[in-house]
Amino acid sequence: MIAKLILKRLLVSVFILLAVSVVVFAATLLLPGDPARAILGQQATEERIAALQADMNLDRSPIERYFLWLGGLFVGNFGTSTATGGPVADLLGERITASLVLMVCAALIAVPIGLAIGIFSALHRGKRADQAVTWTTLALAALPEFVIGIALVTLFATSVFRILPAVTMSPPGQQVWQLPAQLILPTLTLALVVVPYIIRMMRATMAEVMDSGFVEMARLKGVTERTVILRHALPHAIGPVAQVVAIQLAWLAGGVVVVEYLFRYPGIGQALIDAVTYRDVQVVQAISIIIAAVYVVVNLLADIVGILANPKLRSAS
Repeated sequence: MIAKLILKRLLVSVFILLAVSVVVFAATLLLPGDPARAILGQQATEERIAALQADMNLDRSPIERYFLWLGGLFVGNFGTSTATGGPVADLLGERITASLVLMVCAALIAVPIGLAIGIFSALHRGKRADQAVTWTTLALAALPEFVIGIALVTLFATSVFRILPAVTMSPPGQQVWQLPAQLILPTLTLALVVVPYIIRMMRATMAEVMDSGFVEMARLKGVTERTVILRHALPHAIGPVAQVVAIQLAWLAGGVVVVEYLFRYPGIGQALIDAVTYRDVQVVQAISIIIAAVYVVVNLLADIVGILANPKLRSAS
């Protein structure tokens, strides 16, 4: 049963990615401008433009172009950038790595802290600590990422402490993660945006499970509270929470655009803004499909975790 459910989720994820690719490609077709003319410049002859259009498959029908573009995605060929004239993969290689480093750092902070605080709050319901957690998470959830980022810059980089860099400024040839101080503020911004939702969901789910009949039965049998929490409550709570965690981690792929722009971080978010500014269609297509793939893959992994963590499904298999 578990294998069938996982296979079903996998097929649905593939279908969603194909649907997203159609939407992304169709939307970029509506953008004005000729990519070939943008690469060669306005002074280029019609012969050179026609040759480049043929080389980029721009002289073919939209359907043919879509399938050629889709086929290129499977081999890592994202097309040619109209801004640089070079392969999009070369342009995005280091930027994808930089964004992944930022998102992984934020996730490594937000997920364990969010789960731990949520469990703590659920186990201390109605007490002052629980109330403090509730009001703090409500306040953080109400703030957009750019407000949190500006507040952190004001606190740690400009007016108060001045101990961290306000923007990312890596020397040429040096990767951004080689200067860890530059990662702190954008990482904290992303973590503070997603952690309130993880805390609130973990608290609500854990509180519901702790009030359930099977937990009460375990207590009546003399099982220690530690065993009740770890072996009876957590396995039932982790499934629903995994979905929320996945949504928040998937949000990082889109929310990173605003954070990277705020801190001038050299990732795919900054690259997307530059591509839209300069109407670099191939780069916009590539980044859009990458962000969509992250959303789908993270949610697929969350579904698998939820299936594997479900005691009913485990016992049925």
